[in-house]
Amino acid sequence: MAGNVTSLFRGTAAHSPSMAALTRESGDGAGPVDFCIPCNPYFPTPAMFDELAVRLREIVTYYPSSADTITAELCALLQLPPQCVAMGNGSTELITWLDHLMVRDSLAVPVPTFGRWTDQPMETGKRVDMFPLQESGGFALDLAQYAEFIRARGSRVAVVCNPNNPDGGFLHRHALVQFLDAMADLDLVVVDESFLEFADAEADPSVVPEAVIRPNVVVLRSLGKNFGLHGIRFGYLVANPQIAGRVRAMLPKWNLNSFAEHVVFMLRDHGAEYAQSLHQVRRDRLEMASLLSALPGLTVYPSQGNFLFVRLPVGAEGTVVRDRLLTEHRVLVRECGNKIGSSSRFLRLVVRPQVDVRRLVSGLEQVLYGSRRGAAVPGPATGTGYSSGTAAVDRLVSETNGAGLRGLAAAPAAGTGMPLPAAVPAPLPMPVPAAMPAGPTPPGVPARGGLTAAQVRGTDGLEPAPATGRPGAVWGQ
Repeated sequence: MAGNVTSLFRGTAAHSPSMAALTRESGDGAGPVDFCIPCNPYFPTPAMFDELAVRLREIVTYYPSSADTITAELCALLQLPPQCVAMGNGSTELITWLDHLMVRDSLAVPVPTFGRWTDQPMETGKRVDMFPLQESGGFALDLAQYAEFIRARGSRVAVVCNPNNPDGGFLHRHALVQFLDAMADLDLVVVDESFLEFADAEADPSVVPEAVIRPNVVVLRSLGKNFGLHGIRFGYLVANPQIAGRVRAMLPKWNLNSFAEHVVFMLRDHGAEYAQSLHQVRRDRLEMASLLSALPGLTVYPSQGNFLFVRLPVGAEGTVVRDRLLTEHRVLVRECGNKIGSSSRFLRLVVRPQVDVRRLVSGLEQVLYGSRRGAAVPGPATGTGYSSGTAAVDRLVSETNGAGLRGLAAAPAAGTGMPLPAAVPAPLPMPVPAAMPAGPTPPGVPARGGLTAAQVRGTDGLEPAPATGRPGAVWGQ
């Protein structure tokens, strides 16, 4: 594997090679320990996997039931009205349709975050207004400042990820509800709660009940991440019946496969095991953060997800660390140089059992400090120097030497406690610099702290691309 690391990462359109590709490359039929893909390591249980194995022939031989049947079973578990839910073949399918159906011209999103929230609307020629989360503030999102940015930019759609990926930043429910009130005049506000079930900072943090009754709010939830089954590709959104029905009408007849159906119908009997798996992940997160924080020069940011965002010590470069961990220690990590708003000094590390974490920590000690713990961190003398991802992002990272994006003006420090702007269509609630015209900023004109799709593409103007084509008990809390 050592000689093919560069080609493996260059040969994928994703941020990392698939586990199948890595397993094939290893030659011994075993993949690396996976700290890259944010998956629940404790669910399904071994007994559930045994049940799926027994029924494998039936599962892969026959068509699944209709999406309506599978959705009805899921909604019975979640205690949600089926008319308010749309199930998709992974959250990316739902993000794609939300972009096509409800994003007319502009979308605001904090960065760094999940890449499809920036890339999908840019691929269809929309203006993406990027609000930079500040490293100095621990990448915390100040909703009041974000709301002012949205008003100044004239964005028509806003996205909030809670917890955020990759840093795990968390927003309390009351603050989010206040934000939804202030943004009531937007075309759409999406709250991506894909990792919320791993959070323990608040007893009932979800805004799903708000989405059911509000005219412009969608909540996106993941099943693959929570249930440890990324390969099945299933997730769902919650919104008022009009929005949910509009998305459902566009989905293919059999967009959900038989594996998804069998898992959904198994869940009713395994709620206790699922709850225990979440509890164990939260315990492991504390232990893992403690062990990583003890490494000299390594910064670990607070997280409510099933992953930890870490900044490498000065002198260490992410692709070098990633490649050496993979080739020397059979450990796969997520290097974040291709995430807009991040750089190659950052890694996202998935929470795993203690035995795997000890292997990760041992590998980091050897890669970062050599044989003597605490020694000077070596400079990036070797490695691929390559961050997988889109060519545009690679160009930006390369031109800034991994230091982040050009032209991102520093936002005010988080936690100022400024009130959220009221939900008004006009005028702007804050002074506008002379260089910025009143009202929504035209395409191609940079906002304070924002990049347009044209800027990311490195062009002078937009070049539209062709269009591609209340929870109960444990479940969904």
